Amino acid sequence: MSPALGPPPLTCNVRRIKVLRGIRKMKSDQTTPRNIDDYIADFPPDVQVILKKVRATIRKAAPAAEEAIKYRLPTFVLGGNLVHFGAFKKHIGFYATPTGNKKFRDELSAYKGAKGSVQFPLDKPIPLGLVSKIVKFRVKENLERSAAKRRE
Repeated sequence: MSPALGPPPLTCNVRRIKVLRGIRKMKSDQTTPRNIDDYIADFPPDVQVILKKVRATIRKAAPAAEEAIKYRLPTFVLGGNLVHFGAFKKHIGFYATPTGNKKFRDELSAYKGAKGSVQFPLDKPIPLGLVSKIVKFRVKENLERSAAKRRE
């Protein structure tokens, strides 16, 4: 830094901030959707079709579960959070907790993911059969945990 020039101007790497804020386009005035229908309606028609299929698959695998919005994502609740899902620029995120992902590790190995999440690319078919199996596993897990708590 030259004393004559002063400190360098403060700059903001806008591209980096956009990446860090997530892939989905976030608006500064964005509000949390009231329900899953509102959430789905915020996406382009082709993505809406995929989200509706994921929702229907989860609903069929867990008919007693209630729908909610948690963490700004569609969530199914049955004895606690069952699964979350959401659409992003290039994938559908599916969040079945670490236990759900661990149980189906081999079948999920073809997809990017982390401890409790998996990314299904939008340009490939969503493995709805696998989603159903994971949801059924999570239902059993949550109901067993709820029953154990009641016995205590």
